[in-house]
Amino acid sequence: MGQCRGFGGGYIPAYRRYEGILIRIGCEQLRLLNRDNWFKFLPMELSKGVKALVAEAMSQVQTLSPAEVDARLSRTGVLLVDLRDVREVKRDGKIPDALHVPRGMLEFWIDPESPYYRTEFDAVEEVILYCNKGSRSALAAQSLQSMGIEKVAHMDGGFERWLTEIGRQEGPA
Repeated sequence: MGQCRGFGGGYIPAYRRYEGILIRIGCEQLRLLNRDNWFKFLPMELSKGVKALVAEAMSQVQTLSPAEVDARLSRTGVLLVDLRDVREVKRDGKIPDALHVPRGMLEFWIDPESPYYRTEFDAVEEVILYCNKGSRSALAAQSLQSMGIEKVAHMDGGFERWLTEIGRQEGPA
């Protein structure tokens, strides 16, 4: 653990004696806030943040407007998947006939080799994903593409844009 860099405003080793007090912190980035030895943990340094991840996903997946999604829903073999958290669905409702799949379970529910596979995906030819604003669905569409699913898209602007432009919903209004 002696590999940590610097001290005042940099990184601190796992155990460090400061002003006669032994503190155990790890190699976390700290900043000395004042002379009374108050420290503040700084956020982790990321090589790619969520904005960059979403922008990358958006550039790689098919994006549909709510009107385009609405037009496709009448086609056979199209499944609309709501990726929002169960609390969002209970609070705000969902698009009629959409299948709610918690974001953390999508890859497990769609993989026929998974013990969590759901038969709702048996006759599906095209998957359209949506979340609240469009970021989670873009990332999820990218993930499904990497699994080999070719006909996958996400809805730009998510449920919020759907409500503004189309307005149909099932559940709370």
